[in-house]
Amino acid sequence: MALPAINPKPGSKTLRAGRISLPGHAYLLTFTTLARQPLFLDFQPASRIAQALYHPLLWRDAQLLAWVLMPDHWHGLVQLGACTTLSSLVRSIKSNTARCLPESISRPVWAPGFHDRAVRKDQDLKATARYIIMNPVRAGLVSSPRFYPYWNAIWI
Repeated sequence: MALPAINPKPGSKTLRAGRISLPGHAYLLTFTTLARQPLFLDFQPASRIAQALYHPLLWRDAQLLAWVLMPDHWHGLVQLGACTTLSSLVRSIKSNTARCLPESISRPVWAPGFHDRAVRKDQDLKATARYIIMNPVRAGLVSSPRFYPYWNAIWI
């Protein structure tokens, strides 16, 4: 007897299927603004997000290795601790950064869900960090990452 075809519905529940949060592992994370609105073209909201990323409560059990804030999305290279899951970390980052924005920014700020990719132990974390910080160059926003203010990496 043939089994019926399963057609998964798009959405964050489908994205979470099979997601594993492994302590001590590094992950490349990406999440977007709602409807990909370019909310972070202006200095004030972008600089507030950059500052909020360093709130110590976000990183009690995880480490931010590298990140870049683009006009309509965020990329981060994070390493999980023993008690933090990807979902809880992203939820905390989105919540903390959205709260810091001025009232003039429409709510909600971030789209539901996120994309993650585990960085294998044999892969070079610095190469992944370079990929992240080169995002503004690939997008044509600047000719070099040194001219883009909204990024950082622990190796700098």
